[in-house]
Amino acid sequence: MWLKKYWLLIFISQLAFAQSPKLSLENKIYDAVDAFVAKPNEESLQQLEATERNFHPKSKAETLAFVILKCNKAYYENQFGLTNDAISSYEKAWQLFQKNQLVNYDIVESCLQPLGNLYTIIGDYDNAENTIKHYYYIATVEKNQQQKYAAVLNLSNVFQNTGRIKEAIDLLEKTIQTETLSSTQKGNLLNNLGNANFLNANYSKAESTFLSSVNLLKGDVSQSKNLSNAYRNLSSIYSQQQQFDLANSYMNKAIKAFLVTQNGTPREQAKLYFENANLHFKQAEVELAEANLKAVFKILIPNYSKSKTILPNENSLYAETVLMDALDLQAEIFLAKKQPKKALEAYQLSFHIEELLQSLLVYENSKIVSQIRNRKRTEKCLNIYYSLYQKEKNTSYIESAFLLSEATKSAVLRAHLSNSKTRSREEKLIMAQLQNWNTIIIKEQQKLDLADISKINQAIQKQNALMLLLKTKTTKKGNESEKGFAIKDLYSKLEKDKALMVEYFFGYNKMYLFTIDDKKLKIDFFRTDHTAVPSIVSFLDYFNNSQNIINDVSNYNHYGFLLYELLKLPKKSNNKNLIIVPDGVLTFLPFEALITQESTTTNFAKMHYLLNDFKVGYSNSASFYMDSKPFQHKKENVLGVFPIFENSPLALPFSKKEMESIKINFSGTYLEKSKATFENFKTNASNFSILHLSTHATSGDIYSPASMKFYDQEILYSELYNLNMNPDLVVLSACETGLGKFYKAEGAMSIARGFQFAGAQNLLFSLWKVNDYTTSVFMKYFYENVKNNPSYFEANHQAKLDYLNDTTIPNAKKSPYYWSAMVYYGSLESKSTTSYFLYILLLFVTSIGLFLFYKKVIHGRSPKHSKKE
Repeated sequence: MWLKKYWLLIFISQLAFAQSPKLSLENKIYDAVDAFVAKPNEESLQQLEATERNFHPKSKAETLAFVILKCNKAYYENQFGLTNDAISSYEKAWQLFQKNQLVNYDIVESCLQPLGNLYTIIGDYDNAENTIKHYYYIATVEKNQQQKYAAVLNLSNVFQNTGRIKEAIDLLEKTIQTETLSSTQKGNLLNNLGNANFLNANYSKAESTFLSSVNLLKGDVSQSKNLSNAYRNLSSIYSQQQQFDLANSYMNKAIKAFLVTQNGTPREQAKLYFENANLHFKQAEVELAEANLKAVFKILIPNYSKSKTILPNENSLYAETVLMDALDLQAEIFLAKKQPKKALEAYQLSFHIEELLQSLLVYENSKIVSQIRNRKRTEKCLNIYYSLYQKEKNTSYIESAFLLSEATKSAVLRAHLSNSKTRSREEKLIMAQLQNWNTIIIKEQQKLDLADISKINQAIQKQNALMLLLKTKTTKKGNESEKGFAIKDLYSKLEKDKALMVEYFFGYNKMYLFTIDDKKLKIDFFRTDHTAVPSIVSFLDYFNNSQNIINDVSNYNHYGFLLYELLKLPKKSNNKNLIIVPDGVLTFLPFEALITQESTTTNFAKMHYLLNDFKVGYSNSASFYMDSKPFQHKKENVLGVFPIFENSPLALPFSKKEMESIKINFSGTYLEKSKATFENFKTNASNFSILHLSTHATSGDIYSPASMKFYDQEILYSELYNLNMNPDLVVLSACETGLGKFYKAEGAMSIARGFQFAGAQNLLFSLWKVNDYTTSVFMKYFYENVKNNPSYFEANHQAKLDYLNDTTIPNAKKSPYYWSAMVYYGSLESKSTTSYFLYILLLFVTSIGLFLFYKKVIHGRSPKHSKKE
């Protein structure tokens, strides 16, 4: 009887199950979302991730449900402090939404707004700007005032973080004056405006703006988080002015306002603790500062509370700017407690987080801006290493300082060249397309009020889609790690090249310089105070036009010598090849034209220049110098580009003479006049050992990047990035080819950099507006010297001496303005040396081959079985 009842129960259950409707995939996805949102915690998040792996949506309805799942998941990942996971989820949602052209969902509110904010948090400013501008466009088309306001607020944050303070102020003031805003909206915009004025050092205006913001926000409970931010900003103002009673008062108000916030994230809480720690540290309250920092580490690092040390374990760190800032402050605390080596440990952890943040970025500009954060930290570490060396006389501190300085040199360019070796063809194609769309955006933006906003938005959409696609490719493969170099290898290469090196680090307070000569590394510094930097800038002013030196020969001689002394350049050495690794504003300095001995002569050929003591070449960094490769072409030939621009205001009459002088020495293809198009250059560039471009170029300005003119069009420096070429030398016989928007350490975003990005290692380019006639004379001498087989490095040096010794050139035209504009970056090797080495290597390999052949054939066959050793 019992058995019958059991089987009956089973039958009824199966019948009921069979009659119940089967849940669709769309409903299953929504059910999973509902279950997670009902009880959001880290455990349910893991369950949701396991569940979503089984979802494979096909229809639009199913895909939309999956997008909603991703957005909800991303929101809570951010709440749990999983910033990078949140970004990834939002990106996937946005990618699916665009690809499938989905509708009936507020993708701006649920995805794009938070995604743009998260990009800003991690320093991915290009993606942040693109995302925000895109949803601002959508909001404008749909007349959604709330989303337009949010876009302005968030875009102003991006502008402030990238140093575009004026743009931020203009955007905020215009919005406040022209848009219809609620009190809270206006209060939040004023808070951002106050911060922009604070960054602009307009403290009184910032203070009044913050106070206005507080008055508008404090009556709305829903704005407690924003009110807390306004109080913290006021605290920062008074802290800056050392009015600590007011600073503490507003910090307490900020904490109180944050405590009633309903949607505060762990990251926001940790940032509040960090700012409180910073305020205590400024008041020399070290213990309170350290206690607040411990709170930051406990919030952001799992299991930190179990640690017995103040510093977290490197393996527990991740890409988080608040964590990095906290470690920097902890280093300052160690220094205050007279523990410099512990400070170095803390800074090293910060550098590690910076590397993690860099690995998340796609766009060059974002990578460069994030590198700026490294500058102050690097300088502080150099100060510590220098002090430790002075105290202990241990040369390992100098070596560590040098390698740290070296790590800041053209880091973005170096990483690009390193990664390009392992990128797939598909990745390179995506990157080229990304660059093309970026060029379209820039060129349209240059039209200012006449720019087509819809065209810009379309380009941003295309760029975003490509960026997301590139991220999936890069993530699968991982980033190529850069290999460092051993200092002993640098010593060996310098010895082989009979060279010495001087590398500069231009800090905020000090200029450090490292001199390497005869296998010895020395460190020195001078303060970048109110006399040093103006001295450098004043000397550079002599090269603003052709008359400045001629009209003030005596003072040029005097200040050229003072700067030579200030920069602590070597006065004598057994090695006569000098490699300069400049930094900061020194990137624009023609070191050869410095005066090594004052004189009263007005004869430019008889002045005592550094040029007379050393053959001077330049490099982006010691690692660039170390990585210089042998010449790639067996035959030396030239691809020349000579638009000439006859019968126009752009005419270059001596460019033709320049071309003829090169033709005498080298065979090749010379694209003249209408043949000198960008397309012809791109098509032929990979087939020649020397690329010579004689044309017009400009360094650009605030709105326009550096550019170069071909016969048919003007191209931006970034359009050169994806050229297919592998030259032994690029000669840029044009104005300002080494100038462009400037970043410390990374250098100028110039035409020369465009060619470096494309893989050119040896370059000859100009630092200012060059003269058509004198440049043609210099180039004649340069190519005559190259023809005689010295290195490009020596050919440049000798051409300058030949120019000064040319009796047909009048004294006025021998001013350093005319001959020192062209600087050489690259290898010191000569082609003949390389060829001889290859010849010896080939002879050696051939000899070994003949010996083995003789042994095998003459003395009989080798045994079929040999003993494995």
